[in-house]
Amino acid sequence: QVQVAESGGGSVQAGGSLYLSCAASGSIFRLIAMGWYRQAPGKERELVARITSGGSSDYADSVKGRFTISRGDAKDTVYLQMNSLKPEDTALYSCNARGYSGPSQASVFDSWGLGTQVTVSS
Repeated sequence: QVQVAESGGGSVQAGGSLYLSCAASGSIFRLIAMGWYRQAPGKERELVARITSGGSSDYADSVKGRFTISRGDAKDTVYLQMNSLKPEDTALYSCNARGYSGPSQASVFDSWGLGTQVTVSS
């Protein structure tokens, strides 16, 4: 099994910054990608930012230029630097890890953390 744990959420005023951390642990043979998703009340969960094992990243249009995803020295960790936060960034931010627990294609995993709340006040 693979566990994912996030940290770093909180409350901030508009224009402020927050830094989220995520670590995957357990039976990880090879990671495909790790990413951050968010879900606001009454809305669908959406991709915020994602980074592949090769280092390629992509972002939601709404956060481009404000958020930066990066990997730690340990490849099973990712971070999300969030600057110039807006009230519409308020959501539960969840980390996702996808990969393989073994050499077999059947060993694929897709694991989620419980999420960390980000609240931005105007």
